Amino acid sequence: MFRSHTCGELRLSDVGNVISLSGWVARIRLMGSMAFVDLRDRYGITQLSFHEGINSDMLVKASDLGREFVIQVTGIVAERTSKNSQIATGDIEIVVQSLMVLNRSKTPPFIIENDTDGGDDIRMQYRYLDLRRGIVRGNLELRHKLAQKIRNYLSNAQFLEVETPVLIKSTPEGARDFVVPSRLNPGHWYALPQSPQTFKQLLMVSGFDKYFQIVKCFRDEDLRADRQPEFTQIDCEMSFVEREDILQTFEGLVSHLFSEIKGIHFDVFPRMTYAEAMSNYGCDKPDIRFDMRFVALKSPGEDIDVVGGKGFAVFDSAESVIGICAKGAGNYSRKQLDTLTEFVKRPQIGANGLVWCRIEADGSAKSSVDKFYDSDALMQWERLFRADAGDLILLMAGELNKTRKQLNELRLYMGSELGLRDPFNYKPLWVIDFPLLEADSENNCWHAMHHPFTSPLPEDLSLMESFPGDVRANAYDMVINGVEVGGGSIRIFERDLQSRMFDLLGFSKEDAQSQFGFLMNAFEYGAPPHGGIALGFDRLCSLFGGSESIRDYIAFPKNNNGRDVMIDAPSPIDETQRKELGLS
Repeated sequence: MFRSHTCGELRLSDVGNVISLSGWVARIRLMGSMAFVDLRDRYGITQLSFHEGINSDMLVKASDLGREFVIQVTGIVAERTSKNSQIATGDIEIVVQSLMVLNRSKTPPFIIENDTDGGDDIRMQYRYLDLRRGIVRGNLELRHKLAQKIRNYLSNAQFLEVETPVLIKSTPEGARDFVVPSRLNPGHWYALPQSPQTFKQLLMVSGFDKYFQIVKCFRDEDLRADRQPEFTQIDCEMSFVEREDILQTFEGLVSHLFSEIKGIHFDVFPRMTYAEAMSNYGCDKPDIRFDMRFVALKSPGEDIDVVGGKGFAVFDSAESVIGICAKGAGNYSRKQLDTLTEFVKRPQIGANGLVWCRIEADGSAKSSVDKFYDSDALMQWERLFRADAGDLILLMAGELNKTRKQLNELRLYMGSELGLRDPFNYKPLWVIDFPLLEADSENNCWHAMHHPFTSPLPEDLSLMESFPGDVRANAYDMVINGVEVGGGSIRIFERDLQSRMFDLLGFSKEDAQSQFGFLMNAFEYGAPPHGGIALGFDRLCSLFGGSESIRDYIAFPKNNNGRDVMIDAPSPIDETQRKELGLS
């Protein structure tokens, strides 16, 4: 037996016992007549002690150890004279009686500690070493714990876990498919699933009632911190339900997870329509940890204009002028204000500039456009924004939707600058009533905002052919701290309505039958009303851990170029394989 205990297990109650430990050498401190070694395994760190006169021969062996050597020791548990409150085993040490080197190690390319000197690239290249760091291991332990809680909760709610195929048919679902050539069917290709969408709907037709799966999905799209080419989602579907049933069920799941793992209790998830989210926050996943809602000084939709006709051409010519009030930011220096202007001018945001108005201590207002707006006009701004002394009003102008998106970026930036986006202050939200379709003006067609199986709201069915842009989807997104954690919808379950949807999206009858005939045919055999949701498991893990990057919670992630630099993938295949697959 290599060990009787783990390196995170021993306490003062074990003093005097003879034990065995195995693990990796994390740190060595040679001090002449004595030496101390920190031994690490998955469970923690235990200090080993070597003293001249007590275990002199062991002291010699300790001096030959190197970092990350794999060793086994036997010794007596003793109380430490200098305790370490930073680790669970900090009250004890092991006086080593025997030491065996199980495997030697080269000097690692970076320090394997929480505060490492390794950059992202080198740590991804040696990910198996990075995974030894306690902070990374803790992330995966959190992921494991969340998966356990999810499975238990859904199983107790009578959901059945069913695996769906990974090699499927390529269908248009928004992102690009990863495709796999078939050797047995030359010239034909499988696709890796972007989601198990059609399969879970077929399971409802099969009468399975409540389905879930913690499933790998694949999308060939550009990457960022919260996106990977392969990702995991909590995929769920229910029969004989309306939207409220779905919202209650998965609000319950997420509330349960926060209660069990974080000790946080939510009274209710507020609800906000898509129209409200865009009007007040400029995005469909608003961060409601802080207020800073939009205020329109000029807007075509609200029939308001309190800034026009003053000779300021930027505002006079703009379709909209919208702003935010940053509480307590009125003391920003001119340099800080210039930094804000440069921020919104970045290519990623694309604004032409920024107007500011500072509320002074005496209640008067000073702005960057004093030349055009007198004190009465600025006081009107102050009233509309409900600004107080010491506040800062920031205004942007332009085409309505574009300006809203730009102002959303500024709002988030100001929220971070003012310390209003604490990653451990959780504010959940349901966003509902999305548009069913979005217009593609370039190609003069419509696209499904979610996917083509989303049902319209019943009251909007009559508008589908006459005013398709006004039809609202029976869809919903769960948002936490400005992150879209998941989304779903009540599905179309009747063949005629699904055909109408395909017609709106420009599918010919032949294309619809070729790509989705199996689903359309299934709807003719007693498909029940059904709906579901998919929650991003990686994103949920990063939220619980207080990180913006999902890569921290994936054992072997890809980099921003979609590469696994550890195994050097993707990589070419040899000519023999190419010939077998008909690719030569």
